[in-house]
Amino acid sequence: MQMTFRWYGEGNDSITPQQIKQIPGVTGLVWALHHKQAGEVWEIEEIEEARKQIESAGFHMEVVESVNVHDDIKIGRPSRDQYIENYKTTLRNLAQFGVKVVTYNFMPIFDWTRTDLYHPMADGSTALFYQKELIKEDPEEMARYIINECQGFTMPGWEPERLAKLYELFEAYRSVTKEKLWENLRYFLEKIMPICHETGIKMAIHQDDPPWDIFGLPRLLVDKESIGRLLTMVDDPYNCLCLCSGSLGANPANNVADIIRTYCDRIAFAHIRNVKHFENGDFTEASHRDCDGDVGILEIVKAYHDCGYTGYVRPDHGRHIWSEKCRPGYGLYDRALGVMYLWGCWDMLEKLAEADK
Repeated sequence: MQMTFRWYGEGNDSITPQQIKQIPGVTGLVWALHHKQAGEVWEIEEIEEARKQIESAGFHMEVVESVNVHDDIKIGRPSRDQYIENYKTTLRNLAQFGVKVVTYNFMPIFDWTRTDLYHPMADGSTALFYQKELIKEDPEEMARYIINECQGFTMPGWEPERLAKLYELFEAYRSVTKEKLWENLRYFLEKIMPICHETGIKMAIHQDDPPWDIFGLPRLLVDKESIGRLLTMVDDPYNCLCLCSGSLGANPANNVADIIRTYCDRIAFAHIRNVKHFENGDFTEASHRDCDGDVGILEIVKAYHDCGYTGYVRPDHGRHIWSEKCRPGYGLYDRALGVMYLWGCWDMLEKLAEADK
Protein backbone atom coordinates (compact mmCIF):
# COMPACT_ATOMS: atom_id res chain seq x y z
CA MET A 1 0.00 0.00 0.00
CA GLN A 2 1.06 3.59 -0.57
CA MET A 3 0.53 5.77 2.51
CA THR A 4 -0.76 9.31 2.02
CA PHE A 5 -2.00 12.10 4.26
CA ARG A 6 -4.70 14.65 3.52
CA TRP A 7 -3.47 18.24 3.48
CA TYR A 8 -5.63 21.31 2.84
CA GLY A 9 -2.92 23.68 1.61
CA GLU A 10 -0.98 26.67 2.83
CA GLY A 11 -3.11 29.09 4.82
CA ASN A 12 -5.96 26.58 5.03
CA ASP A 13 -4.49 23.96 7.35
CA SER A 14 -3.14 23.97 10.89
CA ILE A 15 -0.53 21.42 9.75
CA THR A 16 2.53 21.92 7.56
CA PRO A 17 4.02 19.50 5.03
CA GLN A 18 7.22 19.61 7.08
CA GLN A 19 5.35 18.15 10.05
CA ILE A 20 3.76 15.46 7.90
CA LYS A 21 7.20 14.59 6.51
CA GLN A 22 8.18 13.36 9.98
CA ILE A 23 5.50 10.65 9.95
CA PRO A 24 7.24 7.45 8.76
CA GLY A 25 6.14 6.01 5.46
CA VAL A 26 3.98 8.87 4.17
CA THR A 27 4.92 9.53 0.55
CA GLY A 28 2.05 11.59 -0.86
CA LEU A 29 -0.21 14.48 0.09
CA VAL A 30 -3.87 14.18 -0.78
CA TRP A 31 -4.83 17.67 -1.91
CA ALA A 32 -7.40 19.84 -3.63
CA LEU A 33 -8.04 23.43 -4.67
CA HIS A 34 -10.42 24.22 -1.85
CA HIS A 35 -11.22 27.73 -3.02
CA LYS A 36 -12.83 26.36 -6.18
CA GLN A 37 -16.60 25.98 -6.32
CA ALA A 38 -18.17 22.85 -7.78
CA GLY A 39 -18.37 23.18 -11.56
CA GLU A 40 -15.42 25.55 -11.97
CA VAL A 41 -12.40 24.59 -14.07
CA TRP A 42 -9.16 24.01 -12.16
CA GLU A 43 -6.71 26.16 -14.08
CA ILE A 44 -3.13 25.16 -14.89
CA GLU A 45 -1.66 28.08 -12.94
CA GLU A 46 -3.57 27.13 -9.79
CA ILE A 47 -2.50 23.50 -9.99
CA GLU A 48 1.10 24.58 -10.54
CA GLU A 49 1.03 26.57 -7.31
CA ALA A 50 -0.18 23.51 -5.41
CA ARG A 51 2.53 21.41 -7.08
CA LYS A 52 5.25 23.74 -5.83
CA GLN A 53 4.00 23.47 -2.25
CA ILE A 54 3.65 19.68 -2.32
CA GLU A 55 6.69 18.57 -4.29
CA SER A 56 9.07 21.02 -2.60
CA ALA A 57 8.28 19.20 0.65
CA GLY A 58 9.20 15.86 -0.92
CA PHE A 59 5.73 14.43 -1.58
CA HIS A 60 3.88 13.29 -4.69
CA MET A 61 0.49 14.80 -5.62
CA GLU A 62 -1.04 11.78 -7.39
CA VAL A 63 -4.33 11.76 -5.42
CA VAL A 64 -6.84 14.61 -5.46
CA GLU A 65 -9.72 14.80 -2.97
CA SER A 66 -12.07 16.13 -4.17
CA VAL A 67 -13.13 17.56 -7.51
CA ASN A 68 -16.71 18.20 -6.45
CA VAL A 69 -19.60 17.48 -8.80
CA HIS A 70 -21.97 20.37 -9.49
CA ASP A 71 -25.54 20.01 -8.22
CA ASP A 72 -26.92 20.48 -11.75
CA ILE A 73 -25.21 17.22 -12.75
CA LYS A 74 -26.72 15.39 -9.78
CA ILE A 75 -30.16 16.90 -10.38
CA GLY A 76 -29.99 16.30 -14.16
CA ARG A 77 -30.61 19.84 -15.37
CA PRO A 78 -29.93 20.80 -19.01
CA SER A 79 -26.93 22.85 -17.85
CA ARG A 80 -25.21 19.67 -16.64
CA ASP A 81 -23.45 19.15 -19.98
CA GLN A 82 -21.50 22.38 -19.63
CA TYR A 83 -20.45 21.46 -16.09
CA ILE A 84 -19.37 18.02 -17.33
CA GLU A 85 -17.25 19.72 -20.01
CA ASN A 86 -15.64 21.81 -17.27
CA TYR A 87 -14.97 18.60 -15.33
CA LYS A 88 -13.29 17.07 -18.38
CA THR A 89 -11.05 20.12 -18.73
CA THR A 90 -10.08 19.86 -15.07
CA LEU A 91 -9.16 16.18 -15.51
CA ARG A 92 -6.98 17.00 -18.51
CA ASN A 93 -5.27 19.79 -16.57
CA LEU A 94 -4.66 17.54 -13.56
CA ALA A 95 -3.16 14.83 -15.77
CA GLN A 96 -0.40 17.23 -16.81
CA PHE A 97 0.80 17.13 -13.20
CA GLY A 98 0.83 13.36 -12.81
CA VAL A 99 -2.50 12.99 -10.98
CA LYS A 100 -3.60 9.34 -11.01
CA VAL A 101 -6.77 9.33 -8.84
CA VAL A 102 -9.60 11.83 -8.40
CA THR A 103 -11.98 11.28 -5.50
CA TYR A 104 -15.55 12.58 -5.64
CA ASN A 105 -18.99 11.85 -4.24
CA PHE A 106 -22.55 11.97 -5.54
CA MET A 107 -24.34 12.92 -2.33
CA PRO A 108 -27.21 15.43 -2.67
CA ILE A 109 -26.65 18.82 -0.93
CA PHE A 110 -24.64 17.60 2.06
CA ASP A 111 -21.30 15.83 2.14
CA TRP A 112 -20.57 13.87 5.32
CA THR A 113 -23.05 14.61 8.11
CA ARG A 114 -22.35 14.87 11.84
CA THR A 115 -24.26 16.53 14.67
CA ASP A 116 -21.29 17.24 16.98
CA LEU A 117 -17.82 18.09 15.72
CA TYR A 118 -16.14 18.02 19.14
CA HIS A 119 -17.94 15.34 21.14
CA PRO A 120 -16.18 14.58 24.47
CA MET A 121 -14.62 11.13 24.75
CA ALA A 122 -13.91 9.23 27.97
CA ASP A 123 -10.14 9.76 27.58
CA GLY A 124 -10.46 13.56 27.41
CA SER A 125 -10.17 13.85 23.63
CA THR A 126 -13.00 14.91 21.32
CA ALA A 127 -14.27 13.38 18.07
CA LEU A 128 -16.92 13.69 15.38
CA PHE A 129 -20.26 12.32 16.58
CA TYR A 130 -23.60 11.44 14.96
CA GLN A 131 -26.75 11.70 17.08
CA LYS A 132 -29.56 10.04 15.18
CA GLU A 133 -32.42 11.98 16.78
CA LEU A 134 -31.01 15.37 15.77
CA ILE A 135 -31.16 14.53 12.07
CA LYS A 136 -34.94 14.77 12.32
CA GLU A 137 -34.61 18.46 13.09
CA ASP A 138 -34.08 21.48 10.82
CA PRO A 139 -31.21 20.90 8.32
CA GLU A 140 -30.47 24.64 8.23
CA GLU A 141 -29.69 24.58 11.95
CA MET A 142 -27.26 21.70 11.47
CA ALA A 143 -25.60 23.40 8.49
CA ARG A 144 -25.24 26.65 10.43
CA TYR A 145 -23.68 24.77 13.36
CA ILE A 146 -21.10 23.00 11.19
CA ILE A 147 -20.09 26.15 9.31
CA ASN A 148 -19.77 28.13 12.55
CA GLU A 149 -17.69 25.42 14.24
CA CYS A 150 -15.13 25.09 11.44
CA GLN A 151 -12.85 27.66 13.10
CA GLY A 152 -12.27 29.44 9.78
CA PHE A 153 -11.24 26.31 7.88
CA THR A 154 -12.92 25.25 4.66
CA MET A 155 -15.07 22.13 4.93
CA PRO A 156 -15.62 20.37 1.58
CA GLY A 157 -19.32 19.71 1.07
CA TRP A 158 -20.24 22.46 3.50
CA GLU A 159 -19.39 25.52 1.42
CA PRO A 160 -21.20 28.59 2.85
CA GLU A 161 -21.88 29.87 -0.69
CA ARG A 162 -23.91 26.73 -1.53
CA LEU A 163 -25.60 26.35 1.82
CA ALA A 164 -26.75 29.97 1.81
CA LYS A 165 -29.27 28.67 -0.74
CA LEU A 166 -30.14 25.57 1.27
CA TYR A 167 -33.89 25.62 0.82
CA GLU A 168 -33.55 26.34 -2.90
CA LEU A 169 -31.35 23.25 -3.12
CA PHE A 170 -33.90 21.14 -1.27
CA GLU A 171 -36.59 22.33 -3.66
CA ALA A 172 -34.39 21.52 -6.66
CA TYR A 173 -33.82 17.98 -5.40
CA ARG A 174 -37.48 17.40 -4.57
CA SER A 175 -38.14 15.52 -7.83
CA VAL A 176 -34.86 13.57 -7.76
CA THR A 177 -35.74 10.05 -6.71
CA LYS A 178 -33.12 7.45 -5.88
CA GLU A 179 -33.50 5.89 -9.34
CA LYS A 180 -33.18 9.29 -10.99
CA LEU A 181 -30.00 9.95 -9.02
CA TRP A 182 -28.63 6.60 -10.21
CA GLU A 183 -29.46 7.60 -13.81
CA ASN A 184 -27.69 10.94 -13.38
CA LEU A 185 -24.61 9.25 -11.93
CA ARG A 186 -24.51 6.86 -14.89
CA TYR A 187 -24.83 9.78 -17.33
CA PHE A 188 -21.93 11.61 -15.65
CA LEU A 189 -19.65 8.58 -15.60
CA GLU A 190 -20.34 7.56 -19.20
CA LYS A 191 -19.48 11.10 -20.33
CA ILE A 192 -16.15 11.25 -18.51
CA MET A 193 -14.86 7.69 -18.91
CA PRO A 194 -13.30 8.48 -22.34
CA ILE A 195 -11.34 11.31 -20.70
CA CYS A 196 -10.20 8.95 -17.94
CA HIS A 197 -8.84 6.55 -20.59
CA GLU A 198 -7.18 9.48 -22.34
CA THR A 199 -5.52 10.83 -19.17
CA GLY A 200 -5.03 7.66 -17.13
CA ILE A 201 -6.97 9.14 -14.20
CA LYS A 202 -9.16 6.81 -12.15
CA MET A 203 -12.40 8.20 -10.76
CA ALA A 204 -12.80 7.00 -7.16
CA ILE A 205 -16.27 7.54 -5.70
CA HIS A 206 -16.62 7.96 -1.95
CA GLN A 207 -19.48 6.18 -0.21
CA ASP A 208 -22.33 8.17 1.31
CA ASP A 209 -21.65 9.24 4.87
CA PRO A 210 -23.65 8.11 6.77
CA PRO A 211 -24.85 5.23 4.55
CA TRP A 212 -28.59 5.92 4.72
CA ASP A 213 -31.04 8.58 3.55
CA ILE A 214 -31.05 11.81 5.56
CA PHE A 215 -33.54 14.70 5.61
CA GLY A 216 -35.46 12.86 2.88
CA LEU A 217 -32.50 13.00 0.50
CA PRO A 218 -31.59 9.77 -1.31
CA ARG A 219 -28.21 8.10 -0.75
CA LEU A 220 -26.78 5.65 -3.28
CA LEU A 221 -23.48 4.12 -2.15
CA VAL A 222 -24.49 2.54 1.15
CA ASP A 223 -23.63 -1.18 1.11
CA LYS A 224 -22.09 -4.08 -0.81
CA GLU A 225 -25.03 -4.42 -3.19
CA SER A 226 -25.13 -0.75 -4.18
CA ILE A 227 -21.36 -0.74 -4.76
CA GLY A 228 -21.80 -3.73 -7.03
CA ARG A 229 -24.52 -1.90 -8.92
CA LEU A 230 -22.22 1.09 -9.48
CA LEU A 231 -19.34 -1.01 -10.78
CA THR A 232 -21.50 -3.06 -13.17
CA MET A 233 -23.59 -0.06 -14.27
CA VAL A 234 -20.47 1.48 -15.81
CA ASP A 235 -18.17 -1.53 -16.04
CA ASP A 236 -14.92 0.25 -16.72
CA PRO A 237 -11.55 -0.12 -14.94
CA TYR A 238 -11.43 3.65 -14.53
CA ASN A 239 -14.75 3.66 -12.65
CA CYS A 240 -13.36 2.94 -9.20
CA LEU A 241 -13.93 3.28 -5.48
CA CYS A 242 -12.56 5.40 -2.73
CA LEU A 243 -13.42 2.71 -0.17
CA CYS A 244 -14.15 4.39 3.17
CA SER A 245 -14.32 2.03 6.14
CA GLY A 246 -15.82 4.75 8.31
CA SER A 247 -18.67 5.66 5.98
CA LEU A 248 -19.66 2.05 5.30
CA GLY A 249 -18.86 1.03 8.88
CA ALA A 250 -21.35 3.51 10.31
CA ASN A 251 -23.92 0.83 9.51
CA PRO A 252 -23.12 -2.24 11.68
CA ALA A 253 -24.68 -4.49 9.02
CA ASN A 254 -21.86 -3.70 6.56
CA ASN A 255 -18.93 -6.13 6.59
CA VAL A 256 -16.21 -3.81 5.33
CA ALA A 257 -13.50 -6.48 5.03
CA ASP A 258 -15.80 -8.60 2.87
CA ILE A 259 -16.57 -5.62 0.64
CA ILE A 260 -12.83 -5.03 0.20
CA ARG A 261 -12.19 -8.65 -0.73
CA THR A 262 -15.05 -8.58 -3.24
CA TYR A 263 -14.12 -5.36 -5.02
CA CYS A 264 -10.41 -4.88 -4.30
CA ASP A 265 -9.44 -4.69 -7.96
CA ARG A 266 -11.65 -1.59 -8.31
CA ILE A 267 -10.41 0.22 -5.17
CA ALA A 268 -8.13 3.07 -6.25
CA PHE A 269 -7.95 4.78 -2.86
CA ALA A 270 -8.70 3.64 0.68
CA HIS A 271 -9.84 5.67 3.68
CA ILE A 272 -9.31 3.74 6.90
CA ARG A 273 -11.38 5.09 9.77
CA ASN A 274 -12.77 3.54 12.94
CA VAL A 275 -16.31 3.99 14.31
CA LYS A 276 -17.94 3.03 17.60
CA HIS A 277 -21.67 2.22 17.50
CA PHE A 278 -24.33 2.73 20.14
CA GLU A 279 -27.53 0.70 20.44
CA ASN A 280 -29.78 3.70 19.73
CA GLY A 281 -28.21 4.28 16.30
CA ASP A 282 -25.73 6.96 17.31
CA PHE A 283 -22.05 6.54 16.49
CA THR A 284 -18.78 8.24 17.26
CA GLU A 285 -15.48 8.19 15.46
CA ALA A 286 -12.63 6.59 17.39
CA SER A 287 -8.90 5.92 17.31
CA HIS A 288 -7.61 3.54 14.66
CA ARG A 289 -6.93 0.83 17.23
CA ASP A 290 -9.14 -2.16 16.42
CA CYS A 291 -10.64 -2.57 19.90
CA ASP A 292 -11.65 1.11 20.15
CA GLY A 293 -14.30 0.75 17.42
CA ASP A 294 -16.52 -1.75 15.67
CA VAL A 295 -15.55 -1.71 11.99
CA GLY A 296 -12.82 -4.39 12.27
CA ILE A 297 -9.66 -2.45 11.46
CA LEU A 298 -7.44 -5.55 11.74
CA GLU A 299 -9.61 -7.53 9.33
CA ILE A 300 -9.77 -4.55 6.98
CA VAL A 301 -5.98 -4.22 6.80
CA LYS A 302 -5.65 -8.00 6.41
CA ALA A 303 -8.16 -7.94 3.55
CA TYR A 304 -6.09 -5.34 1.69
CA HIS A 305 -2.91 -7.32 2.35
CA ASP A 306 -4.41 -10.64 1.28
CA CYS A 307 -5.64 -9.04 -1.95
CA GLY A 308 -2.17 -7.70 -2.73
CA TYR A 309 -3.40 -4.11 -2.62
CA THR A 310 -0.85 -1.64 -4.00
CA GLY A 311 -3.07 1.44 -4.17
CA TYR A 312 -3.24 4.58 -2.08
CA VAL A 313 -4.30 4.63 1.59
CA ARG A 314 -4.75 7.37 4.14
CA PRO A 315 -5.78 7.43 7.77
CA ASP A 316 -9.19 9.02 7.81
CA HIS A 317 -10.72 11.22 10.50
CA GLY A 318 -8.90 11.22 13.81
CA ARG A 319 -9.76 12.42 17.28
CA HIS A 320 -8.63 15.82 18.51
CA ILE A 321 -6.00 15.05 21.15
CA TRP A 322 -3.39 16.86 23.28
CA SER A 323 -5.35 20.15 23.08
CA GLU A 324 -4.71 20.50 19.35
CA LYS A 325 -6.63 23.25 17.55
CA CYS A 326 -7.42 21.95 14.09
CA ARG A 327 -10.01 21.34 11.40
CA PRO A 328 -12.61 18.90 12.78
CA GLY A 329 -11.42 15.35 12.20
CA TYR A 330 -8.15 16.44 10.62
CA GLY A 331 -5.63 17.04 13.36
CA LEU A 332 -2.00 15.97 13.08
CA TYR A 333 -1.50 13.82 16.14
CA ASP A 334 -4.23 11.19 16.06
CA ARG A 335 -3.93 10.68 12.32
CA ALA A 336 -0.15 10.26 12.74
CA LEU A 337 -0.87 7.62 15.39
CA GLY A 338 -3.25 6.04 12.91
CA VAL A 339 -0.53 5.87 10.25
CA MET A 340 1.76 4.04 12.63
CA TYR A 341 -0.96 1.62 13.72
CA LEU A 342 -1.72 0.78 10.09
CA TRP A 343 1.96 0.32 9.28
CA GLY A 344 2.38 -1.89 12.33
CA CYS A 345 -0.45 -4.14 11.13
CA TRP A 346 0.90 -4.19 7.59
CA ASP A 347 4.51 -4.88 8.58
CA MET A 348 3.45 -7.82 10.75
CA LEU A 349 1.39 -9.25 7.90
CA GLU A 350 4.42 -8.89 5.61
CA LYS A 351 6.61 -10.74 8.13
CA LEU A 352 4.07 -13.54 8.50
CA ALA A 353 3.69 -13.88 4.74
CA GLU A 354 7.45 -14.07 4.33
CA ALA A 355 7.72 -16.74 7.04
CA ASP A 356 5.10 -18.85 5.24
CA LYS A 357 7.08 -18.97 2.00
